[in-house]
Amino acid sequence: MIIDTSFLIDLLKGKDQKVLKKAEELDRKLIMKGVSSVSVMELWRGALRSLSQDKERAKVDALLRSVIVFSFTEESGKKAAEIETELLKEGKMIDLEDIMIAATALTKNQSVLTKNRKHFERVHELELEAC
Repeated sequence: MIIDTSFLIDLLKGKDQKVLKKAEELDRKLIMKGVSSVSVMELWRGALRSLSQDKERAKVDALLRSVIVFSFTEESGKKAAEIETELLKEGKMIDLEDIMIAATALTKNQSVLTKNRKHFERVHELELEAC
């Protein structure tokens, strides 16, 4: 399972009870938790822009040590271009980062856990779990 950035950000904030409960469930069921390298960039971007950089850096670092990072590869890049082309044709474009995360999941045969179902459900063939 690849966990989307929206879920990870709320997990780091620690205030959304649904997210915290879902994270506990994943741990309890020993479900493999992964993130796309795209989410790594998004998390670090947020931490480095934060007013409390040291605290945010430590939280991001700890989180990333607890998951598997799936790299955005050449295969992912091709799949992302295919997804983007299809979404443009349908007039249903989503953020490029979300396209890249979806492509990573599809090329790694992973589902995506997200709080942003509205965007990710536009990507055909992508298995979603929403929170």
